[in-house]
Amino acid sequence: MAIEIRKAEKRDCPSLLKLIQELAVYEKEPEAVTVSPTHFEEAGFGQSPVWWAFVATDNDQIIGFALYYIRYSTWKGKTVYLEDILVTDAYRHQGVGTLLFDAVVEACKELGLHRMNWQVLDWNTPAISFYQKYKTQFDAHWINCTLEV
Repeated sequence: MAIEIRKAEKRDCPSLLKLIQELAVYEKEPEAVTVSPTHFEEAGFGQSPVWWAFVATDNDQIIGFALYYIRYSTWKGKTVYLEDILVTDAYRHQGVGTLLFDAVVEACKELGLHRMNWQVLDWNTPAISFYQKYKTQFDAHWINCTLEV
C-alpha cells in the first residue's frame, strides 16, 4: 500500500463524486446527492472556488477525501468547516482517515485559523470514536436547520 495525500485537482472531480455518492449511501440517503458534475467542478475549480479538498490515493486510485471550506463566525472570525471526510470501505481502519483529517488541520493552521468545525451523525459511532481521539468538543445543544428554497 502506497498511500499519498495530496490536494484535490480538477481531474479528480468524477472520482470525488463517486465517493460522495458512497458517503450518501453510508449515511442512508442515497437519493440526496443532487449536485451536478458541472456545478461541483465549477464550485471547486472555477474563478471563485468555494471548496477545497485533499484526496488519499493508493497507486493513483482515489480511495478517500476530505472536503472543506471557509466559513465565518461572528464570535470567532474565519474558521474551517470540514464538510465531508470519507475513506472507501476497503481502506478503513488503516490510518487513511487520520492522514486526511490531519491534512485539513494543517491547512487550517497554514491559513492562520484556530478553529475547525464539522458535524457527525449521532448513530455514526465509528466516526465519533475517531473524532474523540482528537479531544473534540461535541455539542448537543444546537439543532441543525435547513431550508430548501
